[in-house]
Amino acid sequence: MLNELMLNLISIIPGSFLGMLILLGILVVSLISLGKGADILVDEAVILANQWKIPKMIIGATIVSLGTTLPEVTVSVMSAVRGFPALAMGNAVGSIICDTGLILGIAAIISPLPFDRKVINRQSWIQVSMVILLVIISFVFGHFFESFKNGGLVPQFMGFVFLAILAFYMFSTVKFSKKNTASFEEDLDVDASSPVFLVILKLIFGTIIIIISSEILIPVVQEIALRLGIPETIIAATLVAFGTSLPELVTAIAASRKGHGDLAIGNVLGADILNVLFVVGAAAAVTPGGLQVDIHFFKLLFPVMVFLVLVCKIAISLSKDHLKKGVGFVLLFSYIFVTVISYVTI
Repeated sequence: MLNELMLNLISIIPGSFLGMLILLGILVVSLISLGKGADILVDEAVILANQWKIPKMIIGATIVSLGTTLPEVTVSVMSAVRGFPALAMGNAVGSIICDTGLILGIAAIISPLPFDRKVINRQSWIQVSMVILLVIISFVFGHFFESFKNGGLVPQFMGFVFLAILAFYMFSTVKFSKKNTASFEEDLDVDASSPVFLVILKLIFGTIIIIISSEILIPVVQEIALRLGIPETIIAATLVAFGTSLPELVTAIAASRKGHGDLAIGNVLGADILNVLFVVGAAAAVTPGGLQVDIHFFKLLFPVMVFLVLVCKIAISLSKDHLKKGVGFVLLFSYIFVTVISYVTI
C-alpha cells in the first residue's frame, strides 16, 4: 500500500532541521494537491449532473461517494485479510461518525447547504436504516445480550448480502432520480459541452489525486507529530482515524465553497451508506469467520454512531430547504461532545 511505502521512505529522512523542512515541503505539496483534486472532482461531478439531468445530491451520493470511500474499503479489506477484523469494523464505524458530525458540520458552517426535500428525505432514511441494520446484525449474530460480554459478529454471508443491497441501492437511486426530474436544477454557470467519457475520466483523475494525496499526507503528519514530541497514542487516536475520511472532508469543503452544498450533503449521506454496505460488506465477505465486533462497539461506538446519525436526521427534518450554519454547529459540537465522552469513558 502507498501508505506503508511512504512510512518506509519517511523513515530515511534525517531527523535534522533539514529533514523537518523536507517533511513540511511534502506536507504543503500534499495539501495543495488535495485541494486541486477536490476542485476537479466537484467541477466534473456538477458537469455530469447537468449532462445526465440528475440532481447533484444523487451524483454525490453515488459516483462521488464511491470514489471517496475507496480508502475506507482498501484499509478495511486489507485489515480483514491480515487477520485484524476489529480494525475493519472500527474504520467503517469511525468514518460514519466523522462524516456525519465533523465533515457535514464543517461544510454547513462554511456555507448553508441547499437540498431538495424529497431527495434528501430518501437518502437520510436509507442512511439511518443502514446504520441501524449494521447494529442489529452485529447484535443478533452476537447472540443478543451476550454481545455486551462477548462481542458481536457480522457473518461472512451477511457481507455478500450487504454487497447485494449495495448494488440494488445504486441501481434504485439512479432510477429514482430519473423518475423525479423535477428535482433537477441545471447549473447555468457550468460548461456542459465536454464529452461524457472525458468528464468521467477527469472525475476519476480527481478522485485518484485525492486518494494518493491523502495516503501521502497522513504518514507525513504522523512523522512531524512524532518529531515534535506528540505521544504516539494521541496520533493513533486522531490522525489515523481521521485519515481515511480526508477525501470526504476536502470534497465537502470544496463543494460547499463552490456553492454546490447539495453535492456535499449527498457525498456525506452516500459515504455513510457505503461504509455499511461497501466497507463492512466487502471486509466481511473476505473473512471466512465473519467480522468480530468488539464489546466496545456495543458499549460506546454504536451508541455514538446512532446518536450522530439521528441528530443529522432530526436536523434535516427541521430544516426547510437548507442545512444552515446553526445545524452545522449542532453537528460539529455533537461530534466533539461524543468524541470527548469517548476518550473519558474508554
